[in-house]
Amino acid sequence: MKEEERIFEGRLFDAAKKELRDIKHKTHELCRKFNQLDEYDESRPTIIKEFIGKIGKRYHFQGPIQFNYGCHTFIGENFAANFNTTILDDGKIYIGDNVMIGPNVSLMASSHPLIAEERTAMKYEDGHVSVSEYAKEIHIGNNVWIACNVVVCGGVNIGNNVVIGAGSVVTKDIPDNYIAYGNPCKPIRMITEKDSKLDLL
Repeated sequence: MKEEERIFEGRLFDAAKKELRDIKHKTHELCRKFNQLDEYDESRPTIIKEFIGKIGKRYHFQGPIQFNYGCHTFIGENFAANFNTTILDDGKIYIGDNVMIGPNVSLMASSHPLIAEERTAMKYEDGHVSVSEYAKEIHIGNNVWIACNVVVCGGVNIGNNVVIGAGSVVTKDIPDNYIAYGNPCKPIRMITEKDSKLDLL
């Protein structure tokens, strides 16, 4: 079984295996290239397509960005991400249409065992000891705004039309149409017509 298959089956995997390091190296180098370019450089959007799993026709990354694999992330139409987007996509990450991500947001679809001995349980004949990891998917629905300094942990499902407040750590699912915030992040209330700002037009 390939190490990438172990990730998708929810097993412990060795992130230091060459098979995985090669995927990550390609993506890390492309992220570095993207981050060095002027924000008006027309080649920036095409760099994203060189490593991303899937993305819609309209998207914008302010940069800097950092993806771990890139090919494990799938993004819909009309996506926008502000400064310092970090996507640790060891597990697959699915993002819907019309999603906005604020500055310093991290999507973290990877973790380590809590028991210390299990973090070094993968030992090999050549003496190599791996720091064991496992990954859970992240699902983000349509029309979601994730405000600044938010961390979304693996295994989380964020529904449609959700707002995640600044500084939140999202460890559990958030239902459709809610504003949610806090550490840990919790659904606070449904978003209603009373929240309209059309008068500001």
